[in-house]
Amino acid sequence: MGATTPPPEHWRNRWVQSTNDSQIGHFRLSSGKFYGHKEKDKGLQTTQNGRFYAISARFKPFSNKGKTLVIQYTVKHEQKMDCGGGYIKVFPADVDQKNLNGKSQYYIMFGPDICGFDIRKVHVILHFKNQYHSNKKSIRCKVDGFTHLYALILRPDLTYEVKIDGQSIESGGIEYDWNLTSLKKMEKTSAESKDWEQVEDGKSQDWEKHFLDASASKPSDWNSELDGDWQAPMLQKPPYQDGLKPEGIDKDIWLHQKMKNTNYLTEYDLSEFENIGAIGLELWQVRSGTIFDNFLITDDEEYAENFGKATWGETKGPEREMDAIQAKEEVKKAREEDEQDLLMGRFGGQENIFQRFHKRDEL
Repeated sequence: MGATTPPPEHWRNRWVQSTNDSQIGHFRLSSGKFYGHKEKDKGLQTTQNGRFYAISARFKPFSNKGKTLVIQYTVKHEQKMDCGGGYIKVFPADVDQKNLNGKSQYYIMFGPDICGFDIRKVHVILHFKNQYHSNKKSIRCKVDGFTHLYALILRPDLTYEVKIDGQSIESGGIEYDWNLTSLKKMEKTSAESKDWEQVEDGKSQDWEKHFLDASASKPSDWNSELDGDWQAPMLQKPPYQDGLKPEGIDKDIWLHQKMKNTNYLTEYDLSEFENIGAIGLELWQVRSGTIFDNFLITDDEEYAENFGKATWGETKGPEREMDAIQAKEEVKKAREEDEQDLLMGRFGGQENIFQRFHKRDEL
């Protein structure tokens, strides 16, 4: 697992544009109007207003079973996003890239989504048991025009963390924050339930059986000639009675250990994905101009943190400095234009007066 950053050249060979719809918007490689480094800050930029976008890059498939999964990238809404997505999707290796669209199955959807003042959130959607599940917490995203670093961490212990610009903004347990139950717990509960039902069924059948009372003895006054041959009485006493168990053995182990179902150990649980093989952008934007860059998928949290510092961390400061300089220049230019308009208005008024008097003299 490693970085997937658009190279300066031949990026179109790595990234496949969907041809599912002729109206799908196009990307270009750009660092935008302001940046920290002209070349290093080049990324995939949306270019057409009011369009759907669908593009993806494939890599060697892998499974994150039993491992941490870190998904990280940068996004810059240079156009000051009014309504549109800035999220990414992680796809199975068999995704049809040429036909990528909103119905294409994905494993994870992560990143900011903005529309007006109501929707300003970070999506964290996971695919589990053939359904998509959203984090129930409201995670607020950045809404300014600068580049921001987004990271999602999914851990084998079923905890997660969302970071923006290297700072943890949300974390917790996947089961609780997605209202889901771990497959391990579901299978274990199901297995124990079946085992208990078998014990209960066995118990009910045992109660219907009869057993000789081996402890009984023939009464001393029993007359075989008069009473016939003596037989021990039959008792309805099962070998299992509720509350009885072998000494020193835990009740749960006694009831369930031998028949415990272990099939769940080979299944893929929450945040575990069998065939991760592509990353992509499938979204809608009213106003274009967003730049996506520094894509990274890894199982190493420390590596991801260092990668973020070496990319976004190095250019975030110069980017803001360049924006501030441009803002000052725009203010200065606007002031000069206003002064020029005012000056032209004055001279224009004097010229009109001269022309009126000149024409009066001619008459």
